[in-house]
Amino acid sequence: MKLTKYFAGLALGVLLFTACKDGEKTEQLVEQGQNTTATAAVTGQLELASFEVEGMTCALGCAKLIESKLAALDGVKSAKVDFETKQATVSFDDAKQNSESLTKTVEKIANGIYKVSHFEAKKVN
Repeated sequence: MKLTKYFAGLALGVLLFTACKDGEKTEQLVEQGQNTTATAAVTGQLELASFEVEGMTCALGCAKLIESKLAALDGVKSAKVDFETKQATVSFDDAKQNSESLTKTVEKIANGIYKVSHFEAKKVN
């Protein structure tokens, strides 16, 4: 029992030590004026898309998963998925993404249980 506690404490200490090092690197980069997030310049026009997502069963598992997959796409500036209204709103660079790519991204998650409908996009000035 004491040996298990020892190894658990050691593992926790190593985890905290390595996590602190990563935080220090991020702080150093910020202090040097380097951005730690990948933000590319908009090469096309910024568009705002809104669409309905059918098939979601929960806010944390479904909506947040879809939101994170959309936000990770190249050219997507922001993504928000509201479980209650079943609405998704995505701001994206039209030179890097389009309605078809956004729809395919959502519909391939979780073996196709989510369906996109009522897709509307408009240019943002």
